Amino acid sequence: MRILVTGAGGFIGGHLARRLLELGFQVRSFQRGSYPQLQQDGIEVLQGDLGCKELVTEAVKDCCAVFHVAALAAVSGPYRQFHRTNVTGTQYVIDACRQHGVEKLIYTSSPSVVFDGQDQEGIDESVPYPRHYLAHYPRTKAMAERAVLEANSPELATIALRPHLVWGPGDRHLIPRILDRARAGKLKLIQREGTRIDATYIDNAIDAHIAALESLSFAAPSGGKSYFICNGEPMPVEQLIGGILQAAGLPAVKPTISPQFAYLVGCILEWFHRIPGWRGEPVLTRFTARQLATSHWFDISAADRDLNWKPVVSTEEGLRRLSMSLSPAVERTL
Repeated sequence: MRILVTGAGGFIGGHLARRLLELGFQVRSFQRGSYPQLQQDGIEVLQGDLGCKELVTEAVKDCCAVFHVAALAAVSGPYRQFHRTNVTGTQYVIDACRQHGVEKLIYTSSPSVVFDGQDQEGIDESVPYPRHYLAHYPRTKAMAERAVLEANSPELATIALRPHLVWGPGDRHLIPRILDRARAGKLKLIQREGTRIDATYIDNAIDAHIAALESLSFAAPSGGKSYFICNGEPMPVEQLIGGILQAAGLPAVKPTISPQFAYLVGCILEWFHRIPGWRGEPVLTRFTARQLATSHWFDISAADRDLNWKPVVSTEEGLRRLSMSLSPAVERTL
């Protein structure tokens, strides 16, 4: 049985592709880069862009299931780029699945699709999509998620998972960014009483994807549904960040920035990055300022009930594994 993983060059997609190999599946990947390591691991690699319908259609051919993990997850940039990758690209995946008789489509979504700028404390999947978004990423991810769920049919069973803030060994973005800023003395945390988050250790996120594959069918409770995925351990932001810093042998950082000041800085930086000639992403945006200043923890009982999934790696154990992985030789490869 062959399974396609889009975005296998990334953190979640790469771990997922390798887990599927371990389970005995033939695995094909589709991503923009070449990633020779995937080929060395025994994964069939197809290189291409989600915005190219012909390449997406060819990638899906001869697969029994598709994990659609790839997305444009930047904090800023032109809307057309986000729409092309996250919305049009996802529709191409859906169309290709229908054309080639794929039985299951598992979409990696995000809790940000229902983020309205307010605290999200113990919310479940009944929370509706907001009318307005602060960034192109959550807006286009929500559009893609709705398309996937609406495509659920007897011929193509679909599901969307919403893992929150996935972290762990092998992460090349979140963990290195935190550590680099901490070492440079530039890591700032927003100070707001009672703010808690619930992140997701990478193995738990992958377990949820496998559980979705195994439980999914059109008639199953999970067909056409979305599910929050996290560790089930809400904690203050500074506690998680402090644990990551401690795992790398760095001192903790205390929150010092007010939510109002962070939002103002985000507005200013977004404005400057619209000026022609400015390159790169702003270090802070209105969206990220609101994200960092509000609680994000979720009711994951639906995933337990419908997918028979529970997080098995605690945050404490995850931090221990992260610490073991952060030797100088390993860290340079992150």
